[in-house]
Order: sequence, then C-alpha cells, then structure tokens
Amino acid sequence: MNCVICGIRRARRHCPGVRGDICSICCGTEREVTVDCPFECEYLQEARLREKPPVLDPATFPHQDIRVTETFLRDHEPLLTFLAATLLHAAFQVPGVIDNDVREALDALVRTYRTLESGLYYDSRPSNPLAAHVYVELQKNLQAFRERVTQETGMNTIRDSEILGILVFLQRMEMQENNGRRKGKAFLDVLRHNFPPRDEGGEAPPAAPLLVQG
Repeated sequence: MNCVICGIRRARRHCPGVRGDICSICCGTEREVTVDCPFECEYLQEARLREKPPVLDPATFPHQDIRVTETFLRDHEPLLTFLAATLLHAAFQVPGVIDNDVREALDALVRTYRTLESGLYYDSRPSNPLAAHVYVELQKNLQAFRERVTQETGMNTIRDSEILGILVFLQRMEMQENNGRRKGKAFLDVLRHNFPPRDEGGEAPPAAPLLVQG
C-alpha cells in the first residue's frame, strides 16, 4: 500500500491526522505543516522529544521594560497556573486553534493591559476569529477569577500589573516553544503537559505547584 499523501512511497505507519497510512518521510515533512496532527499521535510525541526549540535572543523579546523574574513567578504561582490553564482550555474549545493564534491573542492581551498602565482601557481584540475567541475567553474567565478572589478575601488582591507580567511571561514562553510549522501546536502541547485540564463543568483547576527553571 502506498502513502496516502505522496502516493509514491510505501506506507509505514498510520496517521490519525489524515486517517490513513503514510510513509515516514511524509510523516516528518508534512507533520503540523499540511497535516493537523492530534496531540495523542505517538509519532508526534516522539518527534517532540527530538525537536529542538528555536534559539532566540532574549533581547529580541517584546516589552523589554517588563521584567519577569523567577521570584515574581513563584510569588504569583496561582495566577500563572490559572491563566495558563485557561489559555489552554480556550484554545481547546474551538477546532483549528494553533500556536500562532494563541500568539496573536497573547499579543493583543498584553497590549490591552498595557493601556491600563496609563489609566485608560483600550480593547485590542484580534481580527482573527480564532485568536479573538482565545482573547475573549481568557478575559471573561479572568474577570470571574478576580471576582471570586475578591469575594473570598474581601479585597481585590490581583493587580493589573501582575496580570500583565504573567501574560508577558506566557508570550515569551510561546515564542520559545513555537516550532514554526504552519499548523504547529508545540506551545499548546507544553501547556497540556504542565497544567491540568479543566473539568467538564468549565471550572478552573485548583492552583498547582509549578517549578519554574531559571
């Protein structure tokens, strides 16, 4: 049987992305490029272990004036856990969301929260509908989270500057994990492995310890 992608080489493995058998060469070249690979694909996960993330100069990261230290992340671990899990949940709600959509949503969220530093509010919602969905869901759930914390503690303990810092961290993390493939979801895969999925009722998971490597 020949590969269902190239139609030339002999098929060597089953591809859940195309629901057919493909050759190993097409698996390597078309993975997350023309094929929408599901996370559970064993060949995708095997490739993740060998895949080298892009080498980026931290000096090229946007928003250089915002310092995100290991101490900051540890001090705001519950907020980091909540935002990362909510980001993942929002991306999973709509089929077809990839890392680049999440990147666009994070960029818009950072720009929106930057406007609050000047005492103004400007909604920088992306025009891309997939990125806009992630943006809106995170904003909605973040507002509910803040209200719950206020109700439980009797005061608003989450500052906009803290949210901004976490968003910038996630933005930089996405840039470091994005593999550059057209349908790449390497960053979402990292979130999937490091943060618990949300339950069927849509509630955010409880904050879990996260070790941030310096």
